[in-house]
Amino acid sequence: MIQLIGLKHDVEIGIREKFSIIPKHQERCLEALLNICEEAVILSTCNRVEIYFKSKDEDIVEKIFSVLNWDKNLMKYIFNYKEEKAIQHLMEVVCGFDSILLGEDQILGQVRDAYEATKSAKGSNVIKKELQRLFENAIACGKEFRTKSKISDIPVSSSSMVAKQAIDRGHKNFMLLGYGSVGELTSKYLLEGKIEVLYIAVRNTQKLNIEDPRVKIIPFVDRHKYYEKVDCVISCTSAPHIVVHLNELPNKNLLLFDLAVPRDIEEIISKNSLYEVYDIDMLRNIHDDNYKRRKASMKENRNIVDKAIKEYIDWKAVKEISPFIKKMKINGDDVYKERLETFKHKKETVDNEKLAELLLKSTSDAYVNKAIKVLKEEHLKGRSKECVDIISRIFQI
Repeated sequence: MIQLIGLKHDVEIGIREKFSIIPKHQERCLEALLNICEEAVILSTCNRVEIYFKSKDEDIVEKIFSVLNWDKNLMKYIFNYKEEKAIQHLMEVVCGFDSILLGEDQILGQVRDAYEATKSAKGSNVIKKELQRLFENAIACGKEFRTKSKISDIPVSSSSMVAKQAIDRGHKNFMLLGYGSVGELTSKYLLEGKIEVLYIAVRNTQKLNIEDPRVKIIPFVDRHKYYEKVDCVISCTSAPHIVVHLNELPNKNLLLFDLAVPRDIEEIISKNSLYEVYDIDMLRNIHDDNYKRRKASMKENRNIVDKAIKEYIDWKAVKEISPFIKKMKINGDDVYKERLETFKHKKETVDNEKLAELLLKSTSDAYVNKAIKVLKEEHLKGRSKECVDIISRIFQI
């Protein structure tokens, strides 16, 4: 049974931090999950933590909390979907229907990254046929949805929201902490605006080269030396601890955005009147001018999601009867092989045309006579209507 546990949407960031699984801990968590379920995929982003897994255990949520060392007092913040509801949820997630920023582009890449990270984890049993097919179908669905809906032509992401908000308010001097996928996207939107300088703080300055005179690459450890030079700080690291501390900030007005989970910015900073702080939860209240266009385009192309859900459910249903189909093919092979051997033995002694006619007729009779026998038996049991329907489709009557 395919299942899913995930954080509810209305969970505040302080609680979400307690469930966050940062990349360097993901493999260890996957190994722990495999002790209690058949296969698993972890999707952990700044806005969601979801675990897709296969298990027959109806009461597995508490066991997952145990193996991941999560506080069981927080179980009320988790939802648990099974089978079709879990499948539908993933398809909606990958197309952006379940995002705080409706239709955001990043989630498709995040789902793909989660799937690839699972495939490359140690051990071959982390993901097998059912979840593998589900995620491959979901990623394909996400790509098709974006291509046909052209939703990417109407940009929306936490990065675009933050950049637009800051630039619209007249800020021109920026610092970006971290340069992962969110950091890279944020810098792209900032550099599309009329800004004067963008300091990017990274741990290894040699690995980053951006050919724009407004960009200054600085060592992450020296970030506090540059706070005085900027009027907006955007932090999006994958650090498991605070990276922006109150005692390091200058005595001046600063706009700060925290796009990380766990949070990068010390909570006490927001209580100081000099600093205006926005965390990822606050962005849900910021809608740009494109919101209505995105919403209309997504509604118009909802059928792509519904089609992908049906295709996977149909595949899964057929997979359940595949052992029976295999046996049917084996039986069919036995019938034709038996007649082939007869032909080989008699082709030199009898008329080949008559022999072929006899063998072909006996093959046809073998199945027609069995179908007639089954039809008579089912008719006597009062089930002839269903049986006639199936046999008619097989024999194209």
